[in-house]
Amino acid sequence: MTDNPDEMAVHALPQEEALRRVGSSSTGIETQEAERRLATYGPNRLVAAPRRGALVRFLAQFHNVLIYVLIASAIVTAFLQHWIDTGVIVAVVLGNSIVGFLQEGRAEDAMNAIRGMLAPRAAVLRDGRRTSVDASDLVPGDVVLIEAGDRVPADVRLLEARSLKLEEAALTGESVPVDKSADPVAIDAALGDRSCMLYSGTLVAAGTGRGVVVATGMVTEIGKISGMLDRVETLSTPLVQQMDVFARWLTLFILIIAALLLAYGLVVEELPFVELFMIIVGLSVAAIPEGLPAVMTITLAVGVQAMARRKAIVRRLPAIETLGSVSVICTDKTGTLTRNEMVVADLVASRHVYSVDGEGYSPEGAIRWNDADADPTEHAVLAEFARAAGLCNDAVLHSADGAWRVEGDPMEGALMALAGKITGDGGDPFTAGWTRIDAIPFDAAHRYMAVLHLDGDGRRHVHVKGAPEAVLALCAAQRMPDGETAVLDMPYWEQMVERLAAEGQRVLAVAVGVPPNGEQQLMQDHLSGSLTLIGLVGLIDPPRPEAIAAVADCHLAGIRVKMITGDHAATARAIAAMIGLKNCERVLTGADIDRLDDATLSLAASETDIFARTSPAHKLRLVTALQSQGLTVAMTGDGVNDAPALKRADAGIAMGVKGSEAAKEAADLVLADDNFASIAAAVREGRTVYDNIKKVISWTLPTNAGEAATIIIALFVGLALPVTAVQILWINLVTAITLGLALAFEPSEEGTMRRPPRRRDEPLLTAELIWHVCLVSLLFAAAVFGIFFYALDKGHSIELARTMAMNTLVVMEIFHVFFIRNIYGTSLTWRAVRGTKVVWICVISVTIAQFAVTYLPFMRSLFGTESVPLFEGVLIFAIGWVFFALVEIEKQMRLTLRKRG
Repeated sequence: MTDNPDEMAVHALPQEEALRRVGSSSTGIETQEAERRLATYGPNRLVAAPRRGALVRFLAQFHNVLIYVLIASAIVTAFLQHWIDTGVIVAVVLGNSIVGFLQEGRAEDAMNAIRGMLAPRAAVLRDGRRTSVDASDLVPGDVVLIEAGDRVPADVRLLEARSLKLEEAALTGESVPVDKSADPVAIDAALGDRSCMLYSGTLVAAGTGRGVVVATGMVTEIGKISGMLDRVETLSTPLVQQMDVFARWLTLFILIIAALLLAYGLVVEELPFVELFMIIVGLSVAAIPEGLPAVMTITLAVGVQAMARRKAIVRRLPAIETLGSVSVICTDKTGTLTRNEMVVADLVASRHVYSVDGEGYSPEGAIRWNDADADPTEHAVLAEFARAAGLCNDAVLHSADGAWRVEGDPMEGALMALAGKITGDGGDPFTAGWTRIDAIPFDAAHRYMAVLHLDGDGRRHVHVKGAPEAVLALCAAQRMPDGETAVLDMPYWEQMVERLAAEGQRVLAVAVGVPPNGEQQLMQDHLSGSLTLIGLVGLIDPPRPEAIAAVADCHLAGIRVKMITGDHAATARAIAAMIGLKNCERVLTGADIDRLDDATLSLAASETDIFARTSPAHKLRLVTALQSQGLTVAMTGDGVNDAPALKRADAGIAMGVKGSEAAKEAADLVLADDNFASIAAAVREGRTVYDNIKKVISWTLPTNAGEAATIIIALFVGLALPVTAVQILWINLVTAITLGLALAFEPSEEGTMRRPPRRRDEPLLTAELIWHVCLVSLLFAAAVFGIFFYALDKGHSIELARTMAMNTLVVMEIFHVFFIRNIYGTSLTWRAVRGTKVVWICVISVTIAQFAVTYLPFMRSLFGTESVPLFEGVLIFAIGWVFFALVEIEKQMRLTLRKRG
């Protein structure tokens, strides 16, 4: 015996054979046998993966090359006894490590969320008697009893079902509860089509049932998802990968330059070791961008706050940057692109098709025919639709705070709303004066529901709703729009059923009849051939209007949107067309995906935008296949079935309102309003964050390189340092935490959502950035040496010359900030010059600090500076303007050549 339902294919076996396969009977198993099997198969719970200890997890956060560089810079600054700067660097290291430590273990959290879905107790038959046991004690072969409101405790093969409906949206993506029966299905039936199977963690919406447990614990469908989560590799974000590569090369570069300078100074220049060592320390201080990680973290944190204002909660800082770089969004349909609410879209009567307006379960909306409102007094069949919808119904609509909700089956709720729209009196139009006498509940065996009522005059009426093929078989006549009766036109109705189904609608047929004289009970035999068909009702889970606009925004931004759903292909295609997806003609199903190898799937996934009847394993394969094409993939979802793909994706986005806890824990971002439109806003913020990080790097590297270049040139030429090590440390400390930080608050540039996504493999240090670093560092060095030699030539002391050189560096860094604020457009606009409040606060702060270090006596003695005369101060400011003009002209030439290219 095996407890793997896929190996046994119990969904394709008759009940007796399924019981035999799991070694059970219709009365269950003996207690002693249950204990033996529990020892064999283990508890019915998900296995917890071993977790690293807290200390090991914390120490692992320091295993990063950039952290090593920061620690080295802290040692250097401590050697110089600049304890403030040392403290800042140590704080950055500890802060980054603490954040990483707190974010560790997202996979374990997702596993715990799934474990919480298992039911705590279960009703079973043991020793031939009904008893209640802990769900963790269930074993294969146990016969369990299921009723409305229960959470299914294990994977179960049904033996008996009475009007049984299951909510499986979290597992399969189905919008509405699905009907269950004990009849076997095809051996190759998809997960969502196995009507004789109940899966662990799903909810019983209606009815009762009895079934035999065929899988427990880790071999249930939820267990397999848990196992996939445990095995899924979480990819590093592009930014983290690029910064790691950058840090390695930066470290190697600084060490090589320092070693060469040390050797050159000792062998060629024959400098004293202590003096030479202080020069090398100055070089290290100038070259190492010690404030860069802190500013990057702050930039991401600012983006998190902006995202929160747009209803997107970021669970992991680098994910916001990743979202801005995505080239593909793989989205679930139910509850993400759609409302997860059923509404009536069309009514089909004989020779008439009516469209139904309105949103959600609100009983307000127009019934339209030929683009005009249909008056029920002129279309008598509408009253028949309303009466059947309101009476053949067990759902109730409630209004709270202006929002309508349904208690009961969502499709029946939509029919109640339809009745209210037709009659115009609030969705409960037929309660008064009508009394239900009897009913035949919906059952998968006959696929319809029938009710018998007495009207206010004591006449009896039968109303039936159900699957079109089942209801049509009971009808001999059809109602005409004017209320008259005609012979049933079967070809017409079959054609209209196919038309509605092709539009992705779920189709119900409604009929009316009169029972035989004197009958007070409904019998199925009484219905055959005695009913008059009123018409067809087409229902759909409508797309969110804002999702349509969001998809269009994503397409303009060069982002492909792909729908991956567990729903049927026709429904998926119809919704895709409504929301504006590209390539709506082609649909790949889960069965199609199973037939493709990884290489073929990779090509098919990039060419296809609609995937239907997919399982969790399919979603995971699709995300992986798209990533193999070099694409940066975001995955949205709300169900347990989405969790593995959410974890694997570069950016996992969970729905916060209707999403499962497992999905939220596996995701990088959670949408607080379950609104796909928030994703487009989040992409804009993500792109802005990356732009700002790029601006921070584009400002930091040239300035640090310029400072380092002055020391290197001075050493090789044999000159005195134009700026001392302590002065460079002052510049880095003051400007890095002000000017660099100001760039973190930059707003989006124009055209942010009109640029294509950057390539996944696009390096952080592009050729354009390297050229900018070289150009700016050369201009910095030329300006510093120029002002230094000018001061000496004028007879000024070397202290004043160094003070002027230091202030020249700071002025150029200020002008460089105003230049770098607009990397995709001109900086010569009023908007660019006006800047932001943060920029001007930082500029004023740096200016005050520089006046203090230049003119306050105790600061001059500490940093070896002298007061700068007015003329020389104006000259320094003019050098800043010349520098700004040169780099802006170069940028405009570059942008012009790019447009022509």
